[in-house]
Amino acid sequence: MDDRDAFARLIDTLRPWLAYLVVVGGWAHQLHRVHPRARQPSHQALRTRDADVALSAAPPIAGDIAAALEAAGFKEHLRGEYTPPLAQYQLGGVDAGFYVEFLADLRGDGLTRAGERDATVAWAGVTAQRLRYVKLLLVNPWSVRLDETVRFPLARPADVLIPNPVSFIAQKLLIHARRLPDKQPQDVLYIHDTLELFAHDLEGLKKEWLERVRPTLTPRTAKQVDRIRRELFSSVTDVIRRASRLPGDRELGPERVRGACEYGLDEVFGTE
Repeated sequence: MDDRDAFARLIDTLRPWLAYLVVVGGWAHQLHRVHPRARQPSHQALRTRDADVALSAAPPIAGDIAAALEAAGFKEHLRGEYTPPLAQYQLGGVDAGFYVEFLADLRGDGLTRAGERDATVAWAGVTAQRLRYVKLLLVNPWSVRLDETVRFPLARPADVLIPNPVSFIAQKLLIHARRLPDKQPQDVLYIHDTLELFAHDLEGLKKEWLERVRPTLTPRTAKQVDRIRRELFSSVTDVIRRASRLPGDRELGPERVRGACEYGLDEVFGTE
């Protein structure tokens, strides 16, 4: 099954809950291209077979998402020692299929009152994994309309929430050091390509940062964003070199990636 067909099936299945869900991760990056403020690039977006969906409202929410996913052909796979266990919902084969995971914000010190790790939460029949900085992705989400005109074969048009580009980039910066080594180059390319999508509107992104996103962060976290973006792109690193080699349909040199990110991030996150 084509990844767009699989993603369209997911959106059709989640339709009753779309107002409470934000598509994050790699699929959010693909959907940024659909937004009217994006400039259409000539190259392909990075593809991913997994969809990450963040919960934008506190439980309880009516309905059973897990049952709806099962009825649509998604198979639940449980893993981990947490209570409730981590859940992944798979469509197609384990090695070549498409799957979705749900995320929720990790609050405080990440421990329950009993001193156990607060790693998961049950929500409308599914289990969501709690991760740091998910809340940032829920700040002023943008909406995109998906239908046949943008090559998503849905039963009918759907309005889907995605993180605004500033929150998307800021979260990538904040989690960079926590990411697995093979994920870090991918995230660098996501930052580069997101800045490229909205390069004609960096002033608009800066306004989004100053007026919408930064006020929701603690001063310490806002300073972290500034420090990390400076350090990450101050020089060409192995991570940047690997990021420059990821695209299969364009030539990207490591200095071009570094320089474009340094410039764009300074324009958006730099001091007024």
